[in-house]
Amino acid sequence: MTEQAASGLADLRALVQAGGAVVLSGAGISTDSGIPDYRGPSGALRARLPMTIQEFRGSAAARRRYWARSYLGWRRVAGARPNVGHRAVAELERRGAVAAIITQNVDGLHQAAGAAGVIELHGGLRDVVCLACGEKTSRARLHARLLKANRGFAPVPSSLRPDGDAELSDEQLAGFRMVGCERCEADMLKPDIVFFGENVPRPRVQRCLELVGAANSLIVLGSSLTVMSGLRFVLRAARDGIPIAIVNRGATRGDEHAQIKLDAALRDVLPALLEPA
Repeated sequence: MTEQAASGLADLRALVQAGGAVVLSGAGISTDSGIPDYRGPSGALRARLPMTIQEFRGSAAARRRYWARSYLGWRRVAGARPNVGHRAVAELERRGAVAAIITQNVDGLHQAAGAAGVIELHGGLRDVVCLACGEKTSRARLHARLLKANRGFAPVPSSLRPDGDAELSDEQLAGFRMVGCERCEADMLKPDIVFFGENVPRPRVQRCLELVGAANSLIVLGSSLTVMSGLRFVLRAARDGIPIAIVNRGATRGDEHAQIKLDAALRDVLPALLEPA
């Protein structure tokens, strides 16, 4: 580690251990758990962005395509385990250094690591909702039903996205059977996450803005802040004069607002924050 990086890490440790920090995490914190990001070293922005909510709602064929890919990708997401970064953040929360965690991720790994004060900005993959009648069920239950309906459907996907969407060709999609809602039988099941083109519920955004406004610092972990969904919290902190630290591989849209910026691996930085300042 260079002298400049060591100095930045020491400043970050002191900032976090002063208490009252709010963490904003992105896909980069989960790459060491085997879940790729959209951008950055393991992502580099996929050739095709995830399905939009408009496409999902408007086309039965699009929904079937989504669920065929997600059916395969779910096994990898469901089998992912928290890494040292998730565990370090949970421990910082337990010690009182971190007041809240806002995550852009849908994988549930912060909670699996033991963190309690987690707001899932974009929802979570563990639940499924019917857009026709509002019935909510567990993803595990839906997966069991899909397994039963798709015995023998086991193409090998070429890639996986952070939302559990596996890349399949049209030929590989042949033979997949979707199941309907158990309550109303409609073919309108959707993972309980915010799709591209869909708005984060306003009360959720407001709660996050309140947490950032009351924070002593905002710590961004593994997010390029490319979309306004996450960047808005950096802009709010900057407006209110709240210190901002960013740890991410590569540049982010929030770098100009950060007092501390570390271009480093989270698996190295986050455990080090547990050491005495």
